[in-house]
Formats: sequence, C-alpha cells, structure tokens
Amino acid sequence: MIRTATEADPLRIAVLVSGSGTNLQALIDRFYRPGSAVAIVGVASTRPGVRALEHAAAAGIEHAIFARGDDALARDGLLAAWLTERRVELVVLAGWMAIITSALLDAFVAINVHPSLLPAFPGADGVGDALQAGAKVTGVTVHLVDAGVDSGPILLQAAVPVHYHETREALLARLHDVEHRLLPEAVALLAADRIRLDGAIAQVTSSEGS
Repeated sequence: MIRTATEADPLRIAVLVSGSGTNLQALIDRFYRPGSAVAIVGVASTRPGVRALEHAAAAGIEHAIFARGDDALARDGLLAAWLTERRVELVVLAGWMAIITSALLDAFVAINVHPSLLPAFPGADGVGDALQAGAKVTGVTVHLVDAGVDSGPILLQAAVPVHYHETREALLARLHDVEHRLLPEAVALLAADRIRLDGAIAQVTSSEGS
C-alpha cells in the first residue's frame, strides 16, 4: 500500500489538524528525530491560532492554514497542491474537523484516528454517542479514509471500557491516551510496508512484505 521506508529514504507524511494537536505531538515525539523512517514534512490546519500550530512551529515543521468554507472541493484542491509540492506520501488526519473530498482522496492515501470502535459510533461525536447509548466498551480506531464517514478499512483498534457515570471529559482523556499510542503505531506499520488490503479488510503482516 505504501512503499517500505528507510532511514535514508523516509516516508514523507503530512498531518492535518484543527485543534489542540495532542496527536500531532505524539507523532512528533515518535518520529521527529534523526534516523526515523518517517519524516513529518508539513502540518495543515483548518483554523489559525490553534495549539497544534504551536507544536508544529516548535518542531520547525512547515505549516499552513486551509480554512473551512463553502467550497470544500476548492479548498482540498489547494491543499492537495501544497502537499504535492512537499512530496507527501501519506496524509494523517489528527483531529481534522472537515470532510475530505475527492480532490484530496484521489491524490493521496490518508488515514484517520477516531474515538470509537468503528463501525460503531462514526461521525463527529463518537464519544458523546457512546455515552448516550450506554455503551460499556468503546475505544479507538485508526482507519483508511474513503469517501464515506469513518467507513474506510480498519487498520488498528483498541478497546477502552466505559465506567459507570463517567463524564465525557474523563472518557475522552483516556481515549486520547490510546490515540497517542495507536496513531503513531499505524504510521510506523505503513512505513514498514506491513499492512495489506484484502478488499475492505486490512491485515497487519508479521514482517516486512510478508
């Protein structure tokens, strides 16, 4: 799906953000170092002034703003051009609060992290929906992005129990801890060419290329 990356020729990724950027920081902590097989070459945000952009600036990562507007296709066309200029090979959605259109999906492989065990509770409020439904278990999913809403092939998942009378904030904090582990792991597996697609099913191979 993605070529095998090496220290000499790392996988070039861009991270799309909209808010605090805690998942971006987890990616920076994992990969932004000498000898990494993954290079974070750009950060794009839907909003100016968010904490995520501070994380990018602190790490010296080039960043830009592509604001949400009425014409999402035009925005994604500009974003795709910006990513192409930076030779991006994988797009990582880390709190990107905007629908991705064909202008981006036709040009790039993209993955997303979502706070539920998909296909349960897709959409903008997976945490609130799980609490409202009285779910006893929820979790985190990293999946490939397709034209649907949180409907692409699932790469990695981890379950998180929902405690009785737990607040949204408390559950979200525990889910974030899992996201910070799972999203970088999915990127690392893709960089190592250890994910294979069998139709809509993604499988993690035991070793590179097998």
